[in-house]
Amino acid sequence: MNVFERYLSLWVAACMLLGVALGKLAPALVGAMREMEFGTGSHINIPIAVLIWLMIYPMMLRIDFASLRGVGKRPGGLGVTLFVNWLVKPFSMAFLGWLFFRHLFTPWIGPELASEYIAGVIILAAAPCTAMVFVWSYLSDGDPAYTLVQVAVNDLIMLVAFAPIVKLLVTGASGLEVPFAVLLYSVLIFVVIPLAAGSISRTVLIRRKGATWFEERFLPTFQPVTIVALLLTLVAIFAFQAENITTRALHVVLIAIPILIQVYFNSSLAYGLMKLFRIPYPVAAPGALIGASNFFELAVATAIALYGPGSGAALATVVGVLVEVPVMLSVCHVCVATRGWFEPPGAARGALGPRE
Repeated sequence: MNVFERYLSLWVAACMLLGVALGKLAPALVGAMREMEFGTGSHINIPIAVLIWLMIYPMMLRIDFASLRGVGKRPGGLGVTLFVNWLVKPFSMAFLGWLFFRHLFTPWIGPELASEYIAGVIILAAAPCTAMVFVWSYLSDGDPAYTLVQVAVNDLIMLVAFAPIVKLLVTGASGLEVPFAVLLYSVLIFVVIPLAAGSISRTVLIRRKGATWFEERFLPTFQPVTIVALLLTLVAIFAFQAENITTRALHVVLIAIPILIQVYFNSSLAYGLMKLFRIPYPVAAPGALIGASNFFELAVATAIALYGPGSGAALATVVGVLVEVPVMLSVCHVCVATRGWFEPPGAARGALGPRE
C-alpha cells in the first residue's frame, strides 16, 4: 500500500475538517457549488460528478474482461462471492439499517433522518468494491487473477442489478421515494460510461503500446489524479454537510455501528462458506474481502443524485468511507491469521509466492 492508501482514514478525517470549515466560513461559495446541477432538480452535482468520474475511470482501466474466459475454472468460490454480494449483503444491510435507525436510534436521530440514513447504508451496501479490493487481496496473499475475475463479474452484474435492488430496498425499508429515472442516470453516468471508456481505452492502448507499457507507464500516471479527485470530493461533500456534521456529531458514530456489523457479518459468512465448500485460501480470502467492502465512490454519487449533497443519505455513505480502511485491514489480518484452516501444515505460502 502506498502512503495514501495506508493512511486513508486520516486523509478522510482531514478532508472532513477542511470541508466543514469551508462550509462554515464560506457558505456563499458552498451554496453556489451546491446549486451547480445537471438540470433543475436533478441533484446530480456537476463538480462532484466530474471528480467522481475522475476517480472511477482509472479503476475501470484496470478491469480486464478477457479474464472472464476463465470464470468456470473455479466456480465454487465465485458462486459464494456472488451469493453473499447480491443475495445477502444488500438485504442484511437493509435489515440492520431498519433495526438500528428506525427503532434503536430513533430517539437520538428522529424519524426523518432515520429514513435518510437507512437509504444511505442500503446504497452503500448494494455495490461491491471495485478498486480497493485489489489492495486487500494483495495484503491477504490472495490470487490476483481470481480477484480480477471477481471484480469483472460483479461490475457486469452491477450494470443491471444495482438500480432495481436500491429501488426495492430503499422504498421498502426507509419509506423514501426513489426516483428510478435518477437512479438509472446515476448508473449510466458513474458505471456504464466510465466502464465503457476504461474498457475501450485499455483495449486500444494495449494493442498499440503493449501490456507492459500500459501497466507500468500509463496506469501509474492516473494515481495522483485519482487521489486528488477523491480528496476534493470529500472536501466538497463535507462542506455541503457542514451544518449536519457540526450539529449531529453523534450521528456519525451511530451510523458507523450497523456498517461495522454488516462488514464483519458478510466477511465472516463468505469466509465460512469458502471453508465449508473447501475453497482454497487464495480464493477464499479475496472472496471474503470483496463480500465485505463497498464501491463507496458509486454509493456517494448515487446518494447525492437521489437526495442531494446535504442529505442524511449522503452523510451515511461518507461514514462508510471513513470506517472502511481500518475495518478492512482488520479483516485482512484475520484472513492471514487463519490461513492454516485452509491449508495442510507445511503448505507453500500462497498464489503469489513468498513476500519480498
